[in-house]
Amino acid sequence: MHVLILGGTTEARALAGLLHARPGLRVTSSLAGRVARPRLPEGEVRIGGFGGADGLAGWIGGHAVDAVIDATHPFAGRISFNAARAAATAHVPLLALRRPGWVPAAGDRWTSVPSLEAAAGALGGLGERVFLTTGRMGLAAFAGLPQWFLVRSVDAPDGPVPARTEVLLDRGPFTLDGERELLARHRIDVLVTKDSGGAATAPKLAAAREAGLPVVVVGRPPVPADVPVAATPEEAAAWVLGPV
Repeated sequence: MHVLILGGTTEARALAGLLHARPGLRVTSSLAGRVARPRLPEGEVRIGGFGGADGLAGWIGGHAVDAVIDATHPFAGRISFNAARAAATAHVPLLALRRPGWVPAAGDRWTSVPSLEAAAGALGGLGERVFLTTGRMGLAAFAGLPQWFLVRSVDAPDGPVPARTEVLLDRGPFTLDGERELLARHRIDVLVTKDSGGAATAPKLAAAREAGLPVVVVGRPPVPADVPVAATPEEAAAWVLGPV
């Protein structure tokens, strides 16, 4: 049995590790190639795009893939819809692996918005020193704003950025003590984040809560209709392996 994991996330690597050593199971993880030095999973790895839904369907058929798991980032919306179309074309089952989103706690000052553009529009009046943790893609939405931005991402931005920007290259997991120090050192008064979920980057939310800072949270795009969803790598592995 050949399983294709559309990966690049912590959950995708964990799933590849769970499946890799299983007898009679071949696992290929596909990475988009947008990160310069990705953390590679166990098993076979391919890097690069497929050329849209038709290209992915052709790859599935040409490599005798029996099942596909979309374990991409919750905000990688295009590949998820391409995967749904490709799996339907190739007549193979598809599962989406999505970590649960964050839930506000007592004391949080969240403003929920549907997009990066809406996040940029919501910043007026919330603060002048912005901690922007939405990744290096999509920074153009904030490029025309007058606030000062601390942009944290794994790789350096390669598109338009706000005029007053400091870039911090770093990769999670992050600690609560580290996030507290970062907010204080840069005198941050508002945080902008995507609802990525997971524990690796959640400490910034706790640090913002402690400091009483407003947080602008960009909501996730939907999973394609009729695609089943697993919340953990263990659930996804059980979907592949069936009853034990």
